[in-house]
Formats: sequence, C-alpha cells, structure tokens
Amino acid sequence: MRISFIGGGRMGEAIVRSILADGIVQATDITVSDISPERRDLLYKEYGIKTTAHNREAADEADIVVLAVKPQDIVPLMAELRPLKAEQLVISIAAGITIDTLSKELEHHSIVRAMPNMPAQISEGITVWTATDQVSESHRELAARVLAATGSEVYVAAEKYIDMATAISGSGPAYVFLMMEALADAGVHIGLPRTIAEKLVIETFIGSAMSVKTTGKHTAELRNMVTSPAGTTSEALVQLEAGGLRTLLLEAIMAAFEKSKKMGS
Repeated sequence: MRISFIGGGRMGEAIVRSILADGIVQATDITVSDISPERRDLLYKEYGIKTTAHNREAADEADIVVLAVKPQDIVPLMAELRPLKAEQLVISIAAGITIDTLSKELEHHSIVRAMPNMPAQISEGITVWTATDQVSESHRELAARVLAATGSEVYVAAEKYIDMATAISGSGPAYVFLMMEALADAGVHIGLPRTIAEKLVIETFIGSAMSVKTTGKHTAELRNMVTSPAGTTSEALVQLEAGGLRTLLLEAIMAAFEKSKKMGS
C-alpha cells in the first residue's frame, strides 16, 4: 500500500510519523508533496520518505491520497489532481470542505472526510470521519487504521456530524489551552510562582481527564466528589456559574459550528 500526502504541514507530518511508528507502511511507501523546499528537506531527512514539489506526481504513485492542506488552498489544488484512478481512496482532513465539493472538484467518488485535532501531533488525538458509499469495506478498514494511528478514531454515518466535531474536538484544544492559560495566570495573580502554577494546572487537567476516562463516571458526579458543602470549590463554582461559563462555551461551540458549515459552502 502506497500513501501520498498532498501537503506536508504539521498535521500531515503527524500522520506520517504515526503510521510509520505503527508499522502500517514503510518509509518507501510514502510520498509527500509540498511547495516548501524546507519542509520537503525536513521530511526527507527526518523520516526517509520520498518528497516532491509536484502534487500530480505524488497522487499518481498512491493507493491512498491524503489531502492535508489548508481549506483555502484546496480547490485550486484539486484541479491539479484530476483525474484520479477509480480505485484510489482520497482522505481529506481539510476543515469545512464537504464531500460534495471534494467529489465535484476531483471528479472522484471514493472519499473519506476526516477531522483530526492538534494532539494528533503527539499521537494523542481524536479523529472523527465519514465515508461515501463508494468507499469499499477494505478501504474503510485502511482509513480507520491510518486515522487511529494518531490516537483514536470515531466513525460517523452522516457528514453533518463532521462540522459538529470540528467545533468540539477540532477546535477544542484551543479552548482547553485558553482555560489552562487563564488558570495559570490566576495562580500567579494570587501569589504562586509561574512554574508551580503551570505545573499544577497541567497535572490537574491530565488527572481530571483521566478520571473521566478511567472511571466512566459522569462529569457531574466527579465534580460533586470535589465539591464540599460551603467549601472553596463551591465558592469558585458559584462565581463561574454567575459569570455564565456554560453559556459562553455553548455560544463558542455554536459559532465554530456555523463557521465550519460556512466554510463548506
């Protein structure tokens, strides 16, 4: 199986690194095309894969073609790739670009649309994906293996869920980083050295997430376990609720969801 990546940016590199680490393919089975000579040189030296400046050349050699470019760059790029062979599988990770657009611009129908997230760069990501009816069962299995290599994957039967996932998991790391930054700054404000405040925040987020994942308990139940009557946590939660934290998060998710749909149109 040969895989070509159209675009060798951070997310493309993350998938390359992960599928090599998992032994899904060998370095000789991977080609990456990228406009940047520096990126091509880095990817070749780091992973021993073939690189090229020509998208058409990369696509011609592949069983699976991964579109790993920014959404604003993808339409002119797809014209370069036409025509693809009917047996080739296309996997797109371009945010907001619909299957209908991909199919029309590529004149191709075996398509997987996927939404990974940034922690894929350390193999701790989550990718939500869907596929057209023309994608064979064997290709679905291959797509799942490739996407799961960067962490884990979730298949959804309807494309509408991809835009929803974009707003939650695709953009979600940025929300988490903002909250972590705010908590660390608050720790410094009340007198903690920054290094200690940052370590406390990092380990608290990791431990809290692992508690949800490991115990299987609802987040509300776990929150109640931390919240003593008339205690410090209760006092802090009153302030967060009064400030409209839940409403702000809902509005942020809705804004990201609408933006994702708009990009697709």
